Amino acid sequence: MKTKTVFVCSECGFESPKWYGRCTSCGAWNTMVEQVAQSSKNAPAVTIGRGKRGEVVPLNQITTQDELRFDTGMCELDRVLGGGAVKGSLVLIGGEPGIGKSTILLQICNHLCNSLKVLYISGEESKRQLKLRAERLGVDNDNLLIYSETDIEDIIETAKSIRPDVVIVDSIQTVYRSDVSSAPGSVAQVRECTMALMGLAKGEEITMFVVGHVNKEGAIAGPKVLEHMVDCVMYFEGDRSLSYRILRAAKNRYGSTNEIGVFEMVDKGLREVGNPSAALLDGRPINVPGTCVACVMEGSRPILSEIQALVTTSGFGQARRMSAGIDYNRAMLLLAVLEKRAGFKMSNCDVYINVIGGLRLDEPAADLATVLALASSAKDSPISDKVAAFGEVGLTGEIRAVSSAQQRVNEIARLGFEVCVIPSQNARDIKAPDGLKLLPAKNIREAIAALV
Repeated sequence: MKTKTVFVCSECGFESPKWYGRCTSCGAWNTMVEQVAQSSKNAPAVTIGRGKRGEVVPLNQITTQDELRFDTGMCELDRVLGGGAVKGSLVLIGGEPGIGKSTILLQICNHLCNSLKVLYISGEESKRQLKLRAERLGVDNDNLLIYSETDIEDIIETAKSIRPDVVIVDSIQTVYRSDVSSAPGSVAQVRECTMALMGLAKGEEITMFVVGHVNKEGAIAGPKVLEHMVDCVMYFEGDRSLSYRILRAAKNRYGSTNEIGVFEMVDKGLREVGNPSAALLDGRPINVPGTCVACVMEGSRPILSEIQALVTTSGFGQARRMSAGIDYNRAMLLLAVLEKRAGFKMSNCDVYINVIGGLRLDEPAADLATVLALASSAKDSPISDKVAAFGEVGLTGEIRAVSSAQQRVNEIARLGFEVCVIPSQNARDIKAPDGLKLLPAKNIREAIAALV
């Protein structure tokens, strides 16, 4: 009997009877993976809730008293989750290898086990390896149960018999279903195993944390529908060669996706950084051209970060441009505005832009600080270390207003800065804190003339 196979897109989960170089659903190239088709009679059934099949309940009769949050022991993680972990939620944590996914989950077990029963399921490490890592992190509690298994049926049966409050699965790419013929980590296995874990979390009201590896593009490995099934998707960002890690929520059904958590990797695991602005500005050079401090908003928290720029005459026919921490296309736009509207000749110069600390600045409010750093390096004239700036730069060279201006200037004043360059539109709505001088500017020419 010939085995029937289908081709599934690893990005969106689209199924096709034949192979395509480009997925006809999402348009991604080279993502069609062959797998054995699942017949309907062998398809696993997943129970989502406790209610009977076909039961319909009026909305006003559904209570939310049992929907409670509990803190994880890490304020930065609770901030990203929206105030703490929700009972019965399914949280997916992704990131590069070695970024700290397993470390943070094992660390929060030390606090959770004081009042809850935690089942840690490892498909990548043995029990002895987990014990060695737990000793290094200082984790030791009788309520922490270790289970090394990769069969999803055994995992669900064990969880139902033990009835833990929290389950941690590390990682989803190592778990498999015996009735699915494809290899662990494939599109079908990841999808079916996550669906089974979701049924366990919702049916038994177990809070579940799942570790997911990322592919070379930086997205969670497996079908994109995996991210649609879970309640919360969090990514660890940061260079492994640097000590700081950024935890950001890409999806959160129980809170905001704008908040970030800042951690520092030390020998005892991940340490929370309660004041990320001071940490990111630590060791900043003084009276050196090509550096300026920007203030961006990450959720409800203003964060100060140093932007460095290096402008030098190119020794080749074509100038070289590099950008780290700021979008490359945005950086090229600012260079064009700086040359056209401020008179700086950048076409024959190599330009390098870097954000210190591994932070990525996606907010347009960092435009003004980037332009000032570029102008400072081009003129070889330093900007005072007591100066900070924020504002969006338009194509005509104007500086546009940004939101949360009062919070930004308050944070700038709290960290000891004396001068802040702001958009002129924001100057009408904010009050200068004691010890901070505000310099309103309408365009980049005025801002550069005032500082460089």
